[in-house]
Amino acid sequence: MNYTEKEILADALASEKAATEHYNTFANECVHDKVRGAILKCLDEEHDIQKSVFDEMHARGYYPTPAADSTKLEQVKQKFQQCVK
Repeated sequence: MNYTEKEILADALASEKAATEHYNTFANECVHDKVRGAILKCLDEEHDIQKSVFDEMHARGYYPTPAADSTKLEQVKQKFQQCVK
């Protein structure tokens, strides 16, 4: 069976999402600071890989993202500004 480029990239993205989820859980539950630091480094690297895969999918039109409505964008900004205060 031959997979399409879109299927391969979608699988890579799903794998990266799962990996970041697991590394995050491991970091949250880690007792030893050095091990936690190593896991956080891996988590950061996985986020970078996930971003690269997402950017590639988006550039090829495999993961379209609609433009944000300016009114909704302002509502979200206000909501999160209240959380920060």
